[in-house]
Amino acid sequence: MALVMLLVLCAVVALVLQSKRDTGTEARRRSIAVAQTFAHAPGLLRALKSPDPSRVLQPLTEAGRRSAGVDFIVVMDTHGIRYTHPIPARIGERFVGTIGPSLAGKVYTESVQGPLGHEVQATVPVDDGHGKVVALVSAGLKVKHVTSELDRQLPIILAAGGGALVVSTGGTALVGRRLRRQTHGLGPDEMTRMYEHHDAVLHSVREGVLIIGPDGRLLLANDEARRLLELPPDAEGRTVRELPELDPATVELLASGREASDEVHFAKGRLLAVNQRPTQYAGGPRGTVVTLRDSTELQAVSGRAEAARERLELLYDAGLCIGSTLDVVRTADELARVAVPRFADFVTVDLADAVLHGEEPAPTAHDIRRVAVNGVQDDHPLYELGRLIDFLPSTPQARGYGAGRSELVTDLSRAEGWQAQDPERTRRILDYGIHSLIAAPIRARGVVLGMATFWRSKREPFDAEELTLAEELVARAAVSIDNARRYTREHALAVTLQRSLLPRALPEQSALDVGYRYLPAQSGVSGDWFDVIPLSGGRVALAVGDVVGHGLHAAATMGRLRTAVHNFSTLDLPPDELLQHVDDLVGRLDQEEPCPEKSGEIVGATCLYAIYDPVTRRCEMARAGHLAPALVLPDGSVTYPDVPAGPPLGLGGLPFQTAELELPEGSQLVLYTDGLIEDRRRDLDEGMELLRRALAGHPGRSPEESCQAVLERLLPERPGDDVALLVARTRALPADRVADWDVPRDPAAVSGMRGTVSDKLAEWGLSELDFATELVLSELLTNAIRYGSDPIHVRLIHDRTLICEVADGSSTSPHLRYAATTDEGGRGLFLVSQLAERWGTRYTPQGKVIWAELSAPDLSRLIGDFADLEDLGELGD
Repeated sequence: MALVMLLVLCAVVALVLQSKRDTGTEARRRSIAVAQTFAHAPGLLRALKSPDPSRVLQPLTEAGRRSAGVDFIVVMDTHGIRYTHPIPARIGERFVGTIGPSLAGKVYTESVQGPLGHEVQATVPVDDGHGKVVALVSAGLKVKHVTSELDRQLPIILAAGGGALVVSTGGTALVGRRLRRQTHGLGPDEMTRMYEHHDAVLHSVREGVLIIGPDGRLLLANDEARRLLELPPDAEGRTVRELPELDPATVELLASGREASDEVHFAKGRLLAVNQRPTQYAGGPRGTVVTLRDSTELQAVSGRAEAARERLELLYDAGLCIGSTLDVVRTADELARVAVPRFADFVTVDLADAVLHGEEPAPTAHDIRRVAVNGVQDDHPLYELGRLIDFLPSTPQARGYGAGRSELVTDLSRAEGWQAQDPERTRRILDYGIHSLIAAPIRARGVVLGMATFWRSKREPFDAEELTLAEELVARAAVSIDNARRYTREHALAVTLQRSLLPRALPEQSALDVGYRYLPAQSGVSGDWFDVIPLSGGRVALAVGDVVGHGLHAAATMGRLRTAVHNFSTLDLPPDELLQHVDDLVGRLDQEEPCPEKSGEIVGATCLYAIYDPVTRRCEMARAGHLAPALVLPDGSVTYPDVPAGPPLGLGGLPFQTAELELPEGSQLVLYTDGLIEDRRRDLDEGMELLRRALAGHPGRSPEESCQAVLERLLPERPGDDVALLVARTRALPADRVADWDVPRDPAAVSGMRGTVSDKLAEWGLSELDFATELVLSELLTNAIRYGSDPIHVRLIHDRTLICEVADGSSTSPHLRYAATTDEGGRGLFLVSQLAERWGTRYTPQGKVIWAELSAPDLSRLIGDFADLEDLGELGD
């Protein structure tokens, strides 16, 4: 085909070149003939001598051009200036071409780029009859018109070449197909190599090969087949039924031609694995191909290989099933379940009682508790689940526990030391059919945690190889049990630490009726916390927070934040200022982390801080990255107050904002952490809607009942995060329990205020507090008048204690100090601190308030303490 294509291509090229040459010759001949004919036309000289040669010659040249089949006839003078042209606008311009040879009397042909495009033109001289050239005539054709002839001829040439190619290709294909069918597509070298490989493989392979025809006749047998079947030299060509001394089952299989896969047959004292397949599936001749493999030695080890495979599968399954949780008892139960019935008929797991509590086990096999029992039947006489056992030193369990080695007892009926543990029970065990055991110590990090005992009743006794398997099986479980034990210990420590850092009981106060719940996560402790903090003036602060993360670090951080909030709350700071101080503290704690890779663990703590005043029923709150609280109004409706969301604690840079609400008496303020409403199965909005539904419609429900209803509605059985929930119902202090007066800045007003306050105390039935209240009020009011500024205000609040407040417009605060013996003053605040339960200063936008809380005093104690103060009367003025 390549040769034919080359010949056709050469023929086409030759024809194209010949056609081009002939066409060019024809174009030049036609141009010369037309130019010479017009140059010798009668009247041309006369027209050239006329006043306007172009007017006479232009129509003549156009008529001649169209009749001669050329593209142009141009008449020009000896300088090349045109008299005629197919484009009239070109008349009078210089002729494009060479005129020198024609001025010399010669005919000149050329190819130029003229006004009409690429042209082939001939230029001839016009003489006056005396040999003098007086003008020139040029005629020609455009090249595309010249090549159009070639374009008409080329399809004929290509068609002829294509026909020849088709004929040659068809002949080649027919011949090639015939050759491929005869040689199966192989060339001579390939056929030689194939036969060489065929002989080498057929006679060198370590597997017998037979090819049997459709009539059951043996067509081919390699050397290995001859050896395995002991075939005679003339076996090929004979039917398989004629082959001597073959097993009848083998002969029947070879003669049947059916498919067979690894069928084992006995032949010539050997066990042969026979595979047989028909050959016609691949399009070959009918028949069968048989392979023979000597499996005599494999049969001897197949039993051991199967046993090894089963053991490996058991160990693999143990690695997958044991240790799925960090629960000691469940891990032991997983060990007992994975070994029955594949390895033992019964399995018992006994652990030191201390291990169940996360502690280190004792060195002897005493106080061992049975934590897992599993068997093929439930009516076994073994020790029951949960029993505390003291194994005698003569038992395999005690020996294995003390020495840290596995014990194998192949015949329990002869093991007197084992029977001494409990003769009655051991007799029932033997009667039940249990006859052998393996006691393997559960050992991790060099410490024995307990014993796993494997029992058999319905199969062969344990042997030494199975002892190794039992040790490997128990070793895989020991690590998981030890991890679970350590987790139990750490979890207990973390829970203990966390509970010690949380409030054990709520403080006594009258502003709020509070209910709370705290639920640690099942997977580990975290940093959720809450607090109720009594403040001055009968006010109460509520705080809820959350530290990102789990474990001891989160619990410890939670304790530090709770302590910080407690400390800052004693300063009576507004919520936004308190959160700002806590934010600065968290930032410093984060920078003080000793390990750089652990820095940033505190960042992400959140907090919500609220202050409720029962006198004004106003609540101020601010939050640092925490969820907004829920508010249950007395009519049962639930809203989420718009409290500006500040950044989480520790980020710094942004201020916090305080929101102020006026709460009707009986409203419930619900504070919570994200573990209550966030869950992988729902988003945050859905959780907040569930919380709203759980709270709505029950205005008369107590805070404790609200807590229980919320947890039942929102929490799953095993919460994945800690939950802190605080529900506070507001109370209002009656107006008749509050008294306040504006005091002029005059020292004489102190005496009048003492009388007014005494009357109010008598009205409230608190006359026993007259003495202490007058002393405290006198000192505080005198200091405000002497050192403070207007306005001065006095307020008494009759709550659980008597609260006395003196406010003034200055921001300076007095402080407690020790007065020298010779000092005339400086003992007033010391006296206030002794008389009052608590006292302090809080700052307001208008100035400051100095307050003191008083309860019924022990006057004899006070008089005895201050009998040596000479200025006691002065202090009361």
